[in-house]
Amino acid sequence: MSDSNLDSALVLIPARMASTRLPGKPLADICGLPMIVQVAMRAKEAAIGRVVVAVDDQQVFDTVSAAGFEVVMTSRDHQSGSDRIFEALTKVDPDGKAKFIVNVQGDLPTIEPETVRAALRPLEDDAVDIGTLTIEIDNEEDKTAAHIVKVIGSPISATRLRSLYFTRATAPYGQGPLYHHIGLYAYRRAALERFVSLGPSTLERRESLEQLRALEAGMRIDAEIVDTVPLGVDTPADLEKARRILSAKSN
Repeated sequence: MSDSNLDSALVLIPARMASTRLPGKPLADICGLPMIVQVAMRAKEAAIGRVVVAVDDQQVFDTVSAAGFEVVMTSRDHQSGSDRIFEALTKVDPDGKAKFIVNVQGDLPTIEPETVRAALRPLEDDAVDIGTLTIEIDNEEDKTAAHIVKVIGSPISATRLRSLYFTRATAPYGQGPLYHHIGLYAYRRAALERFVSLGPSTLERRESLEQLRALEAGMRIDAEIVDTVPLGVDTPADLEKARRILSAKSN
């Protein structure tokens, strides 16, 4: 986005305490700071606008606030991060000043600020409702792995795809690159409002991929091609890896 648009962007970071594989995940220590604070720092370093953390637990609220970041309490009953950030949006920006909302997951403590910025670039095109990220798959096992979500898209530039479908299957068929979807989103405000008003769609339920709801409703999602996949912390092993990465950077 151009500098003139930076003051109209809002970064929302959803964080929930309930995690079966890594209990208390937002407060896990990484190099002397809770993970959620590390994520907020990366979002602030992206310098694209106001940063707010959306939480569902008082201890996390107090921790984020003590670290000097803006934080808002949201319901524990949300089924998705998009529902949580929409509640947060209505609370922290009721007057609608933010035209673009960037959803940075609260378990990405090592994400590069440039990666956060990249999600906004597709919204330079007024026809795009939602921006997201993707990277070419270079690991043969990942091409057939169901947990690696693939973007099927039509190239519109050297660094961008117009998303036609998202799937856990190996697709598209034939010779050519496959792309791994990175679940970081930038929404136009009206697009987020519309998205959360829609019920779960048929293909969304079938693939367990929320973004298909938007495509089935005729919304346009463009994916910016980036160079690295941010580390999502879901397990103790992921947590140790994140500690090593940030420790190496600090040294």
